Amino acid sequence: MELGKRTLVMGVLNVTPDSFSDGGQFLDPKTAAEHALEMERDGADMIDIGGESTRPGASGVSVKEELDRVLPVLEGLRGRLKIPISIDTSKYEVADAAVAAGAKILNDVTALRHDPRLAELAHKKKLPLVLMHMRGSPRTMQKLPFARDVVRDVVKGLRASIAIATKAGVPRSQIVLDPGIGFGKSAQQNLELIARLPELARLGFPILVGTSRKSFLARVLGEGADPGKVEDRTWGTAATVATAILQGAHIVRVHDVAEMARVALMTDALLGVQFRARSKRR
Repeated sequence: MELGKRTLVMGVLNVTPDSFSDGGQFLDPKTAAEHALEMERDGADMIDIGGESTRPGASGVSVKEELDRVLPVLEGLRGRLKIPISIDTSKYEVADAAVAAGAKILNDVTALRHDPRLAELAHKKKLPLVLMHMRGSPRTMQKLPFARDVVRDVVKGLRASIAIATKAGVPRSQIVLDPGIGFGKSAQQNLELIARLPELARLGFPILVGTSRKSFLARVLGEGADPGKVEDRTWGTAATVATAILQGAHIVRVHDVAEMARVALMTDALLGVQFRARSKRR
């Protein structure tokens, strides 16, 4: 996949009973596989499969339980899905088995804090590695004090994770950074991170942003955006996806692929016009 030519869309597939947005909808491997194929038809460039919820307050699951959820889906997609699969996990054993079953991207929401061996796997298999910033853990992240300077906190955390990855032999060209919208940040800090993405880009890596259906959207939108009704967050998601792209995001991680693929296409077109206009002025 070529990063930078256009924005890439990562479709979310949670095979969990308790994810905040689609928990329980895709527990059946057949249903999950069909949804992945549907997202591919809708314009997804990759599918991110996760077997452990990382919503605020979530408890972890065992390696066995996570594998029991994701492996049947991976097997059901083998030879059918033409786009790459990303495995959303922080466990080496899960990532290793998922790669053997066809996953081509590692997405670690702990940015190697939970299991640094994921970097060794990325190096050995020559796979892209997404490092996401999280303040605390899913169980504690919204209970801990928020950082005073959110961008500085994210940059500091990601620098430490980059150091672990490169020390393990992962080339810089395989690393993607995710500021972790909603993971240990206040609603205002999430907005600030999106607005200040160019500062994160100074680290020199492609950026992935995931704002889809998150609760901060409901807090900002107020009426008509009941925190319990994730379907009310589509328009808020669209606004943040467009803004993230305009601020330099290379990949957007979304649930509503058909809608957000069109948002990305339109925003990319606007960026192209803006670039040409600047070039003429020079």
